[in-house]
Amino acid sequence: MYYRKSFNELQQHLTEKQATVITGMRRVGKSTTVKHLLTLVPHTNKLYLDFERIENRVLFNQDSYNDIERGLSALGLQLDQPAVLALDEIQLVPNSTSVIKSLYDTYGIKFIVTGSSSFYLKNHFSESLSGRKQIFEMFPLDFEEFLAFKGEDVATLKKERLKSFLPTFYDRWKGYYEEFLEFGGFPEVVLAGSEASKTNYLKDVLNAYIELDIKLLSDFTVSDTLYKLIQLLAARVGSRIDYSKIASIIGINRNKIKDYMHLLEYTYFIQVVKPFTNGIDKELTKQPKFYFADTGLLQVLSKVSSGAVFENAVANQLGKIGSVNYFERSSGTEIDFILNREKAIEVKETCTPQDLSTLTDRAKILQINDVALIGRHPNYGGFKDFIWGGAVY
Repeated sequence: MYYRKSFNELQQHLTEKQATVITGMRRVGKSTTVKHLLTLVPHTNKLYLDFERIENRVLFNQDSYNDIERGLSALGLQLDQPAVLALDEIQLVPNSTSVIKSLYDTYGIKFIVTGSSSFYLKNHFSESLSGRKQIFEMFPLDFEEFLAFKGEDVATLKKERLKSFLPTFYDRWKGYYEEFLEFGGFPEVVLAGSEASKTNYLKDVLNAYIELDIKLLSDFTVSDTLYKLIQLLAARVGSRIDYSKIASIIGINRNKIKDYMHLLEYTYFIQVVKPFTNGIDKELTKQPKFYFADTGLLQVLSKVSSGAVFENAVANQLGKIGSVNYFERSSGTEIDFILNREKAIEVKETCTPQDLSTLTDRAKILQINDVALIGRHPNYGGFKDFIWGGAVY
């Protein structure tokens, strides 16, 4: 079993009565995690049902709850005793939440369920299972998890977390970090042996996302249009979202573009970074920026610049540390990221003393004293006052 940071928290929740709900994009490891959790259940009264199998969907789509209970009993689940029922990909059975609620309230069943979208789980579950569940989000691997999947000891990585550039540390991990930037953090991709296999896995993830999740979770039926939009966004990653311009290029309504963008965000495909302001009203009048959830997916879609790929990776890495915003004035003065509203961060492939001086001056505008450069490559002039990208997690 490969290490995921979420395992400890999920294991602790295994003893809680509340349903354990795991959501995230396809192929991030939700099913593997559920099966791992089942091995930790100390008794044998447990059952795993994958809703990608038609017979399991038929079982939960029956009109009678009594027939569903009979079916579970026929599969070996003893409802009159403490039980664990794991349901995988519940978004495939729209009425699954009502069945879970009935079984939850009637029997001593601990539910572990997965779904591929917060769009479905956060909204639908909030109404039907209020107070009966806790939602855990899973994402592609971060760099620490990536190294663990490669069989590396991450103890030294942890010691250098967010510390200034150290050549020895960089030399040890730079090859892995470049692979991480190139192919991203989907577990199957990380474990694939060849570059061709990695690319094929990423194309499969993209195809399944558009053809299965999007069509299932929305009324968007024109997958070709969505694919064109995603390709267009990939070429503009890290930019502010101009809905009108994108709409004119693709040839569809501006409001429809907004709907698509919201769906891409709610299904974990993109991360939206809002501008840093001192008031919510100002924030809502400015355009957000966006980044892709995985740099491997980004590069399958478009041959973007190496700087854009690196900035995208750092956006994802920072997003797992805290809240992320960006700052930009109409004059063009900008700061790449503001972390937790208190740390100004600039991302450069190669950092220089001038970059640090500029960042410090710009941060003063916001009365922020804590600043950091994040770099990808060494500065061979000897400048070391920056954090290497591989140490950000």
